[in-house]
Amino acid sequence: MKIYEQTAANLSKLLQNKEVSSVEVVQSFLDRIELIEPYLKSFITHTPAMALDMASTVDNRRAGGEKLHPLAGVPIAIKDNISTRGLRTTCASRILENYIPPYDATVVETLKQVGMPLLGKTNMDEFAMGSSTENSAFYPSRNPWNLERVPGGSSGGSAVAVSSGMAPLALGSDTGGSIRQPASLCGLTGLRPTYGRVSRYGLIAFASSLDQIGTISLTALDSAMLMNVISGYDLLDSTTLSEPVPDYTIFLDEGIKKLKVGVIKENVSEDFDPEVTAAVMKNIALLKESGAEVDEVSLPLTDYGLGAYYLIAPSEASSNLGRYDGVRYGFNAGGESIDDMFSATRGRGFGPEVKRRIMIGTYALSAGYFDAYYLQAMKVRTMIRREYEAAFKRFDILVGATTPTPAFKIDEKIDDPLQMYLSDICNITDSLAGVPSLSIPSGISSGGLPMGMQLTASPLKEGLLLKVAGFLERERGHLPLRPKVKLPEGGEV
Repeated sequence: MKIYEQTAANLSKLLQNKEVSSVEVVQSFLDRIELIEPYLKSFITHTPAMALDMASTVDNRRAGGEKLHPLAGVPIAIKDNISTRGLRTTCASRILENYIPPYDATVVETLKQVGMPLLGKTNMDEFAMGSSTENSAFYPSRNPWNLERVPGGSSGGSAVAVSSGMAPLALGSDTGGSIRQPASLCGLTGLRPTYGRVSRYGLIAFASSLDQIGTISLTALDSAMLMNVISGYDLLDSTTLSEPVPDYTIFLDEGIKKLKVGVIKENVSEDFDPEVTAAVMKNIALLKESGAEVDEVSLPLTDYGLGAYYLIAPSEASSNLGRYDGVRYGFNAGGESIDDMFSATRGRGFGPEVKRRIMIGTYALSAGYFDAYYLQAMKVRTMIRREYEAAFKRFDILVGATTPTPAFKIDEKIDDPLQMYLSDICNITDSLAGVPSLSIPSGISSGGLPMGMQLTASPLKEGLLLKVAGFLERERGHLPLRPKVKLPEGGEV
């Protein structure tokens, strides 16, 4: 097995046993990037020199006998809405095309302290607004399982990088499914932690009460190892939680006997692709055969979640994006007056989906409509949270599909916003409730595309999610799902 085909956990063992050097590991991924990135468009910014420099530093420290973190020397890719000091951070938007942050996000600073080389900043839907990575101002990313299909979004670039072997780990952000949905469409493990479990300091805001940084990986163990690094209280983020962070890897070896599993009726709908539902039910049957107690649960407010989300998130976005005026930083289009400059800067700097959501949010917050729209949406959000609290009094975890279908074709939904929004229908209520949620591979469709199963737990129960994911991996004899990238000119790599 080639170095770039290894999981992060395997790379960690190889590095600690000094069977390979960090420079060798990084170079293997850089070679892979050079080979297939032109076809997949996973990255916006490449950082080979920075990665090799960090790898060399780690190798020297290890050679000197220093005790290092298990992930020291294991490279990572980072979504391009997470600030990196001295390295441009664009949010896949023309308005920030040349923006270079003067500081690191807390998660980036932590990764550097651990000694994880940065391979680059990954492509995304502009300002994390989208479900396919087609809303990137630069180019769409392509699903490595089928280059004619989307990888999901908004963290599509991070998912493509891990799935195709261009990175062993990646960070994404999840507002309404932006980690879990691309993880599902690319055959990966994608974890949205409890809101506040991971610092958002340095994450460029879309919807502040919903945004959460999380992990994209090949396996549950890889995700657990990365969560050990990035979780915890941060003085720079008042929304972070002060509860101690457990060692998430210790949950992976536990069984699931007597585990109470609730199958969300709305997330195994007859309206979903039958293969998606069948794959989920097959995994649920495996849990039941292994001693879990399984029953159905209904979350009827799921039907109202989409409407609530697309009032709350755009409302917060319209406020957060008001700072991009061409004065303080970012693109400036000029103009004869301040109003002309503002209008031209935002008109040329923002893409159509961002403009659409700003307009929706501004309307929902305007005088005369605030009570009718935004306030009602917030009431629905509270009711959804209570619905989850009631469900967790009966069940340890809730399960269902991550997405209604496998990956759809590029351009299939880009001109139909409602159909695009519906691709996140299984993910949104978890985000509104602020609970942790994990997408894991559930199978491969007859068309050769990955499908995902979503696990949800009560706040701060990420370890429970990882335990179930690890159990299913062992029971299925799970090997990381690796596509062969079929090149347009023929052949595969």
